[in-house]
Amino acid sequence: MRLAEDLVWIEKNLTKRFKLRFDQVDMIYLSQEELQKIKNQKFKRDTHKINRDIFLFCCYTGLPYGDVKDLKKKHIQIGVDGKTLIYTRRIKTNKMLRIPLLEEAERILEKYQDHPKVHSSDILFRVHSNQKTNQYLREVTKAVKINKELSFHSARHTFATTVILANGVPIETLSKLLGHTKLSTTQIYAMVVDSKISHDLYILRNGLK
Repeated sequence: MRLAEDLVWIEKNLTKRFKLRFDQVDMIYLSQEELQKIKNQKFKRDTHKINRDIFLFCCYTGLPYGDVKDLKKKHIQIGVDGKTLIYTRRIKTNKMLRIPLLEEAERILEKYQDHPKVHSSDILFRVHSNQKTNQYLREVTKAVKINKELSFHSARHTFATTVILANGVPIETLSKLLGHTKLSTTQIYAMVVDSKISHDLYILRNGLK
């Protein structure tokens, strides 16, 4: 509309004073204890095992659904330090990502490298549709008795808060790992961690009393 006004395609931009309003939503992520519960749970169904493992992989890499679904063997490379890393481009922002793999993520990769659905193809994981994946996640959280409405994006939130910031990694590093184009986008996670610290200290004060 601004362009149309500048090019005199329209006489007046009626949307000039219109401002978008975004409602704040609660960020859902797993604590270290909840992450461990999901990791340790034994499942009978393969769909639950696979979706749990892919979800955990994203908890330790920060990859969103679309990026992990598109992840191929060529995206796993060895860095200059001899360590394994993910080298890919974010679908949403087209920004290059270099994510060094933590041990937990490497173990999951090794677990599925010979999987029948993966071994003969270029993909790293057999990822179901987003709707099915979220359905299986709800079943997983119900099995481990975690009272949270988890979605696949909760893995990215868990990576940012519980895995990275809560362990003292600088927010600038997190911003690079998440592929954010602005640091201000990443700062919402810092506010979440600050509130968690405040809550933990409240519990500590009561315990000391």
